[in-house]
Amino acid sequence: MLKIQLAFCVLAILLAAIFIMPVHADEYEEITKKIAELERDKNMSINATAPHEAEINRLEKEMNSIAARIAQIEKDAIKKEKDISVTEKKLEGSQGIFEQKVRDTYKKLGNDNMEWLNILLSPTNENLIRLSMYHQAVINRDKREVVSYALSLKDLENQKKELEATKVWLAIKKTDLEKIAKPIKELVAGAKKYQQNLSKEIAGLTAKQQALLAEKTGNFVTSVGEVPAADDPASRPDYNPGFSPAYAGFSFGAPHRKGMSQYGAYGRAKSGQSAEDILRAYYGNLELKKDYSTGININVQGYGTVDIETYVKRIYEVPNQWGEEGGMEALKAQAVAARSYALAYTNNGTGSICATESCQVYKSGNKGGKWEEAVNATRGWVLVANGKPFSTWYAASSGGYNYAYSANNYSTPGGWDTKCGSQSCWTGEAYEKIAGSPWFYKAWYKPRNRNATRSHPWLNKEEFADIVNCVLLYIKESGAIANLSQPDKDSNAWNRQIVRDKLGGEAIDEVNSVTVSYSTGGYTNKIILQTNKGTKEFDGGVFREIFNIRAPGEIYLASALYNLEKK
Repeated sequence: MLKIQLAFCVLAILLAAIFIMPVHADEYEEITKKIAELERDKNMSINATAPHEAEINRLEKEMNSIAARIAQIEKDAIKKEKDISVTEKKLEGSQGIFEQKVRDTYKKLGNDNMEWLNILLSPTNENLIRLSMYHQAVINRDKREVVSYALSLKDLENQKKELEATKVWLAIKKTDLEKIAKPIKELVAGAKKYQQNLSKEIAGLTAKQQALLAEKTGNFVTSVGEVPAADDPASRPDYNPGFSPAYAGFSFGAPHRKGMSQYGAYGRAKSGQSAEDILRAYYGNLELKKDYSTGININVQGYGTVDIETYVKRIYEVPNQWGEEGGMEALKAQAVAARSYALAYTNNGTGSICATESCQVYKSGNKGGKWEEAVNATRGWVLVANGKPFSTWYAASSGGYNYAYSANNYSTPGGWDTKCGSQSCWTGEAYEKIAGSPWFYKAWYKPRNRNATRSHPWLNKEEFADIVNCVLLYIKESGAIANLSQPDKDSNAWNRQIVRDKLGGEAIDEVNSVTVSYSTGGYTNKIILQTNKGTKEFDGGVFREIFNIRAPGEIYLASALYNLEKK
């Protein structure tokens, strides 16, 4: 227990040091390393605690069994007391009858013993002899009954004494077990608290890690209403970077891939699905109330308060032209999602909501056009789970696979967003591709809040080989991640030659071909590279992690579902 407390004190000091340090370019890698260490400590604590938890469970089961046996003994003792009482009464009655019969017999014998005896011995008085024998038999039977009841009473009393003795013994044993269990419970409780604290620290570091990564990406969040529909030509796979071989990473969808894909909804509408079909596809069998109160007011931060229907008319999340190009049902589905999300976010208007992409894009004036038509057509339509508005997440693109998520004790279905409903027709019949989404398949290299340092997302032979070598080094030595960030932005990062030196003969010079495999769960599973040092196979998640911290400029893989291309 003391070791756990000391470890936690040391951990607290380390974490305090992390959070008071200025932000450096290598902080992402340091935090990643620290998260790995904390996860290791947490797992070690869990594994060390497991035997103690098992022992507590065993002791508690034994104590519960003892308590049950004591309770049963108490019931049995009560029954024995009743049985003893009944037997005593029977004994008293039988003994009284027996004594009365004896008295009656002796009275008859006492009047004239000799005369009665002469008569009794006379050959002519056979009936009297038989009568005498009968009286003797009755006397013997009564004696036996009294003795039987007396023995029964003694047996009951002995059984009661045994029960009481057993009860006392069990109570002592239970007390002993409780004494044994107490320090073990305290140890486990302390370990659990330690693990909870580790989990909180890991969550805090993870959030900081994501914030640091966001600096690289410019906090880019896709929103159809804010981002031009025409995509950057350099982000497409047909772009010519002017050199060969060239390598690039292309993400399917972004960012969170949960709930409704706006472009997927557009593709579904163009394929003939109704708004209700679209909502069911992304949110499952939620109740769609079509008469929800329209008198609820929504407080929008920085804009004041408006009624829910006016609020939805001022949401700028999808373009009006969709309604004129076969996507009217997608606009209606978006209106329901926007209304439900606002009501869930504000708890039916008791809270406030922001006006940016962090919540929903809201402006001071009605959007008008087809959007307002869609809002009016779905007036009062709200998705409800367990009696409350459901938090209807959505994003521009999911890349053809939506992750399930939960709210109000309800989980959305998730899965492949394709015509066939499975991976078998992805990517060809993904609804986002049908809709022509510019985010469906894209190479990311531009931050949103500042100018890009590169004109395209393509990597040359040396740059890509360096990333692969960094992945190899990380797999060989996970602690190396602290030095694998971009050398031009981090003075502590190892340059290409240092990475190669640390790998020795394992370092590769060139990647000749790239093969990618995908999981049925909607993420990139394996990266298989043919190099000048043979075949190299990597986990998709590991490769993406190192790619994102090592790739030059603002090049990164926005989604866990991605592809690598070589030209």
